[in-house]
Amino acid sequence: MDWVVAIIGLVAGVSLGIGIAWLRGRGETSEGMLRDAERALERAESEAKRQAITYREAEETALEVRRIEFQATEDRLAQREATLEQRTANLAQREQNVQAREEEATGARAEAERLTEQARMELEQVAQFDSQAAKAALLERVEDEARREAMVVVRELELKAREEADRRGRRILTSAIQRLAADVTSDSTVSVVPLPSDDMKGRIIGRDGRNIKAFEAVAGVDLVVDDTPEAVTISTFDPVRREIARVALQNLVVDGRIHPASIEEAYTKAQSEVEESVRDAGEWALLDVGVSRMHVELVTLMGRLKYRTSYGQNVLGHCVEAAHIAGMLASELGIDPTEAKRAALLHDIGKAVSHEVGGSHALVGAEIARRFDEDPAVVHAIEAHHNEVEPRTLLAVLTQAADAVSASRPGARRETLESYVRRLERIEEMAADFEGVDRVFAMQAGRDVRVVVDPGKVSDLEAGDLARRIAKRIESGLQYPGQIQVTVIRELRSSAFAR
Repeated sequence: MDWVVAIIGLVAGVSLGIGIAWLRGRGETSEGMLRDAERALERAESEAKRQAITYREAEETALEVRRIEFQATEDRLAQREATLEQRTANLAQREQNVQAREEEATGARAEAERLTEQARMELEQVAQFDSQAAKAALLERVEDEARREAMVVVRELELKAREEADRRGRRILTSAIQRLAADVTSDSTVSVVPLPSDDMKGRIIGRDGRNIKAFEAVAGVDLVVDDTPEAVTISTFDPVRREIARVALQNLVVDGRIHPASIEEAYTKAQSEVEESVRDAGEWALLDVGVSRMHVELVTLMGRLKYRTSYGQNVLGHCVEAAHIAGMLASELGIDPTEAKRAALLHDIGKAVSHEVGGSHALVGAEIARRFDEDPAVVHAIEAHHNEVEPRTLLAVLTQAADAVSASRPGARRETLESYVRRLERIEEMAADFEGVDRVFAMQAGRDVRVVVDPGKVSDLEAGDLARRIAKRIESGLQYPGQIQVTVIRELRSSAFAR
């Protein structure tokens, strides 16, 4: 840009100088012309500067345009470079994926070859079987696979259901049981009548045994007179009859006059006393539980349960206890406890006449309750509490739970030592019959069975199935109050010596 201005100024100066020289040569110079020349020079310089500025601005504009074009070109090149880098990365990833697929395909081919070889060997083995043997082998294989898959699903469902049921059931049952304090069993199967002296035994026997024969004929009991000092024993399968005989004999001993006529009179009086005590016992049970408006015949039958026992547990006490438990369980579940108490109180009413009427006490009790116009829901709970009828209502399930809790609590019932030991031995034998079982321990009075298995023969998945099969075997092969928990223990130990 500056060189253009210099050239223009040089041209103007040379031209002006030539002009001045020419004028001087002609002798026509003057001061006015000099000034004109100077002004012309100034105008030429000004014009040259203006044109120089114009040219400079044009050049700067052109340079700015080129700079912008260069920047745009540079941006496009940078974008293309980034795109190329992304494509390079994508190609590298695709190459890795292709390589992984190739490796996977190689592994799949190897697995296919292995399975083909295995199938070939199995076919060679099957070729040696007949059609029935091959079919059996195939069914066994499919059954094993299906059982394994089913055990996985069943185990997951059982764990979820058991956790939720245990959590809620434990809370409800614990709350109900802790609020009830009941006596342990102490009832006996015989009645003992104390005597003032052993001389009374001779009067009870009578001449030639006529008194004892008359007493046994009237009362329908066995009167045992042995060497027990100052006591005789009354034995019969009917607790009510045994109680009447006990009261009659007690009255005879107090009166002192013992002969066939007085025996009949004492027995009739004792019948009235026991019937009155039976009604009192039934009314007491209703009052204790808080149940009202029950037919008088049902009240009498409830009272008769006072003289009946089940595994040594008084049946009336068991019914009252079950009613309290059912009421508390119903309250915990947010339903009306009155109907639950009524159903649990009457659930064993059939035991009052079970030896007189054929059938299970649950069905007999339901028929009695139906005859005296009890609510159909209560009747169903009575007939379903031992699963003779499938329970269809929450009330029936509550009655079952209350019955089981009352019967299975520690101290509620007792068994003879012989039957107790035999039952425990039978439980251990049933569990030990299964393949893979190493040792069996029946604990907590037979209500907890610990089964130790061989880890090489029983897997973790098979352990749950084994526990269910043992439980079903015990359930179908034994009769017992409450429930029995079967626990399968699988433990794998490895050891080594450092020397």
